[in-house]
Amino acid sequence: MTRVAVVGAGVSGLTAAYRLRQLLGAGAEIVVFEKTRTPGGKLRTTELAGVPYDVGAEAFLARRPEMLALVRELGLDVVHPTGARAKIHAGGTVTGLPPGTVMGVPASAESVAGVLSEAGRRAVEAEASLPELRLPGGDVPLGPLLRERFGDELVDRLVDPLLGGVYAGGADGLGLRATMPGLAAAVAAGAGSLTAAAASQLPASPSSAPVFGTVPGGLGTVVDRLTELSGADLRTGLPVCDIERNGTGWRLRIGAAPTAHAPAENTIDADAVVLAVPAPSARRLLADLVPAASAAFGEVELASMAVVALALPPGTELPAASGILIGQGERDAAGVPYAAKAFTFSSRKWAHFGTGPVLVRGSVGRFGELGALKADDVELVRVVRDDLARLTGVTAEPVETLVTRWGGGLPQYGTGHLERVERIEKAIAGIPGLAVAGATLHGVGLPACVATAEAAAQRVAAHLSA
Repeated sequence: MTRVAVVGAGVSGLTAAYRLRQLLGAGAEIVVFEKTRTPGGKLRTTELAGVPYDVGAEAFLARRPEMLALVRELGLDVVHPTGARAKIHAGGTVTGLPPGTVMGVPASAESVAGVLSEAGRRAVEAEASLPELRLPGGDVPLGPLLRERFGDELVDRLVDPLLGGVYAGGADGLGLRATMPGLAAAVAAGAGSLTAAAASQLPASPSSAPVFGTVPGGLGTVVDRLTELSGADLRTGLPVCDIERNGTGWRLRIGAAPTAHAPAENTIDADAVVLAVPAPSARRLLADLVPAASAAFGEVELASMAVVALALPPGTELPAASGILIGQGERDAAGVPYAAKAFTFSSRKWAHFGTGPVLVRGSVGRFGELGALKADDVELVRVVRDDLARLTGVTAEPVETLVTRWGGGLPQYGTGHLERVERIEKAIAGIPGLAVAGATLHGVGLPACVATAEAAAQRVAAHLSA
């Protein structure tokens, strides 16, 4: 019997297991190892005041096809946000998040006039008249480029808050090609400025297609369906400590485990392996097996964050917005800084939360800045509630709270990221029967993770069929 071992039971590992079942058929044995007690990785649906609520990823990009197609293939419903718009706290005031930008990079000065000062607006307006933009062959630091072309204000007030919501990192630590490949491609195609590049990436007419989607019962239902339909032997609480060659196949050594879940010798043999784990685990497992890939994984920096979920009493009035982004260093009218980087008003954003408790989640944590993350859960809830009150005037006592910490949960796509991924994939390509997947590779969003999982499953299936 063919046996494939998948290491990691996040969305990437479970999607790989599901695709492997389709490619290899019912006769294959697929074993998924997860070192924690709960599968799902960054997909985590919990119960908050009796309501299923996501405390990890809460949505996916619906305009990229992989995750949307997978959810529908699994037979799950997809819902889209209400018409409530997001806002941003920038320059000491709250304003609507401007349209007409690509991750904050504007197509025109008018599109960001409401967020920037007059001096900032003029700097954006002047960008098109600067010397024609030429990019080197490799990646370039995003922040310095934007600051050179637009000045600091656009970066600090708009680009950084948007990037912080995706990577928990700011423009100065990220790469242009790694995070905004469309803009880089537009410049390479002849756009002489960043405003022209952004304009080329925007649709000619506003699209009615929704940007984001989710599953009304929580994205944890995707985890459940992938587990069920893959028919995989899911073994949780079992860390894989070592992987080595065993003839033409592989031998995995499993860490301390209940005897009901693992052989007495704590090893398992497999014909192929898919690694769908965060960068530190991949570095460790590949250290002796594929040193070049291990070294590249080891260079990936990570950011930590926490989600503070609040269930407020029914009828609590929230701002007329889907949420508010908060720029780094932003302060209230009294000059007191905010600890949170964003609030999502879930009961405004999603229609299926329209009745019952009013649900809000605050996000805390930026790359290289632990700040409030050093506080215990009680203090973190207090800090986030204080931010919410100063930002919106909402002071209602929650009926339930929940803090979920994601230590090292978000890889940083710095200027060397694309080169690192190329080194990883080139090294892995020379090892038949081994594949990698996950958020470290080609994007931190769910569609990108699904794409890497499907590619890994195809690679493994092709090897086994050969």
